[in-house]
Amino acid sequence: MPYEGMIAETVLINGHEGTQIDAYLARPLGAGPVGSVVLIHHMPGWDAASKEMARKLAYNGFATISPNLHFREGKGSPTENSASIREAGGMPDVRTMGDVAAARDYLRSLPYVNGKVGLIGFCSGGRQTYLGACTLDNISAAVDCWGGGVTKGNDELTPAMPAWPVDFTDGLNCPLMGLFGEEDARPSPADVAETEAELKRLGKDYEFHMYPGAGHGFFAVDRPSYHQEAATDAWGKVVAFFGKHLS
Repeated sequence: MPYEGMIAETVLINGHEGTQIDAYLARPLGAGPVGSVVLIHHMPGWDAASKEMARKLAYNGFATISPNLHFREGKGSPTENSASIREAGGMPDVRTMGDVAAARDYLRSLPYVNGKVGLIGFCSGGRQTYLGACTLDNISAAVDCWGGGVTKGNDELTPAMPAWPVDFTDGLNCPLMGLFGEEDARPSPADVAETEAELKRLGKDYEFHMYPGAGHGFFAVDRPSYHQEAATDAWGKVVAFFGKHLS
C-alpha cells in the first residue's frame, strides 16, 4: 500500500572486498516489517533518476537501497564516471555482485525489514539483476528492466564481463519478471526471445512483458525515450510482483 511518509538518505555500506561505498536508502516510515529491494542503477550512473525510482518503491512500501556502483571511479559526475567505465569494458561482474550482495545484507540487517530482498535493475543494471538472481543467495524476486547483454546479441565479452548471464540461468531460484520495449535494439526482441527460450527449457518461474511502441529506457521521464502508457502499466506490474513475493 502507498505510504505518505518516508525517509531517504545517503548511507555508507561495506561493498565488495570491504570497500566502503555510498548507497541511497529510501524507506517507508513505520515499524514494519516490510519487504526490501536492491535497485541496480543504469549505465548512466547513480543519478537523480535512480534515486527517484528508489523513492517510488519506498512510497509503495518497500525499503529500497541503490548502491553507487560507480563509486570507485571517483567523485566526478555520473556522466564522467559512466564514460570511464565504458572505456574500461564495463563494470567488473565480480565487483558488482559483491556490492549488490553487500546491499542485500545491509537491508537484511535493518530491524524494519522482513528478511525478503528483491532485485530490480535498468539497462546494464537489468543485466546485473539477471546475473545476481542466478548467482546470489537470499534473493526472493527479481525484475530485469531492458537489460542488454544477457545474451550475446551483437556484444562481445570483456575481461570485466567475461560471461553471458543467460549461461547461469540454471542457478535462478527466485521468480523473475522482465520488462522490455519492442523498439529496443539492446536487448532486441530476438535477444529477449533467446533468454526466454532458456528460461522455458529449464522450467524457471518467470514472466516477460514486451511493450509495443516502447524503446530502451521507457521509464525515464526526463528523456525522449519515456513512454507513458508502457511505463504506467509496467510500474503497476513491478509493485504487484514485489508485493506478492516480498510480503
